[in-house]
Amino acid sequence: MATSAKLIQVKNLEKHYNKGSLHALDGVSVDINKGDVMVVIGPSGSGKSTLLRSLNLLEQPSAGEIFFDGVDITKKKYQDPETGKTVKVNIDQHRQKMGMVFQHFNLFPHKTILENMMLAPMKVKGISREAAEEKAMRLLRRVGLEDRANAYPIQLSGGQKQRIAIVRALMMEPEVMLFDEPTSALDPEMVGEVLEVMRELAADGMTMVVVTHEMGFAREVGNRVLFMADGKLLEEGTPQQIFGNPQHPRLKDFLSKVL
Repeated sequence: MATSAKLIQVKNLEKHYNKGSLHALDGVSVDINKGDVMVVIGPSGSGKSTLLRSLNLLEQPSAGEIFFDGVDITKKKYQDPETGKTVKVNIDQHRQKMGMVFQHFNLFPHKTILENMMLAPMKVKGISREAAEEKAMRLLRRVGLEDRANAYPIQLSGGQKQRIAIVRALMMEPEVMLFDEPTSALDPEMVGEVLEVMRELAADGMTMVVVTHEMGFAREVGNRVLFMADGKLLEEGTPQQIFGNPQHPRLKDFLSKVL
């Protein structure tokens, strides 16, 4: 369940393109608490994915601050509160704590499913092959794909690949999972199996930020919903508030088209 402990704080985030003429993000501020399932909705081009990708600096913000575990990761250095010393920000270390799942699965086609899952923990965290394999098989069992461990990505359906992409991210034991429209590239009949894995993650207390067009998921699973348009965060609230009593005219218009 969500707590009041802030995991990520976004303050006045800006992202400009075309020498400042296009504002993909325009002064967005939001706190993400431990255990939140925050769902970001809005029309195409509203800045949803730019916001999500900024959280682990896949997009470099033009201005603003992003605090993760109390460290402003947009800065090169920070002052350690315990020692008082100036310390270099290690963005790779912070990224290890943020699992990311994209629209497309980004699995290595020449490696088996098991190899895809074991690669990062062994290379980045230095865990043994035995430990990595045991953990991978446990996670594959969890999503019902234990029998596909030695298959190659080309042998799997889109829904199966996306479930693999999710558990591959979980191999790194992240503090937060970021989902960038994880079902938008899937055939409709495969969407449900991916959303089910995400529902289970949410029920287990995983902190999640989800950009999606799946309004049913936002309504049922999210505890907070953000509505974005034109690079701005126009409204946020519980699913009951956003869907049951929308305030902003842009949100009312958006919901009239998608519900």
